[in-house]
Parts: sequence; structure tokens; C-alpha cells
Amino acid sequence: MVVLTAYPPARLSADEVATEVRALAAELGASGPGDMGNVMRPAKARLAGKADMGLVSAAVKAALAG
Repeated sequence: MVVLTAYPPARLSADEVATEVRALAAELGASGPGDMGNVMRPAKARLAGKADMGLVSAAVKAALAG
């Protein structure tokens, strides 16, 4: 078990995910909830294997809410 736990990449924390998502939204010029799909596609590509996608989705919603 020790060997197996050494291989997966470390997961990002909720704060790290939120920071990444806010930066991505700013890069893309996303301004509201209508841009969710435009942010989720590159966020999935950028954070795949590094973060839980449910967390990413919640962070995108929060970033675009206000």
C-alpha cells in the first residue's frame, strides 16, 4: 500500500483549485454564469488528475457568480 500511495499526484486543496479557476476565468475574460462552459472545458484539461472535478465545478460557479 505504501508503494501505491507514492505514485498518484497530490490533489490540490479547495483553496488551490479556487485560485487556479479564478486565474483561468480572468485569462479567458469570463464575466458571468453564462461563461461556465467556456471555463469548465479548459479547467478540466488543466486540472485533470490534480483535483476533484466536483470541486472544480463548484469553484467555477463561485468564481462566475459575482
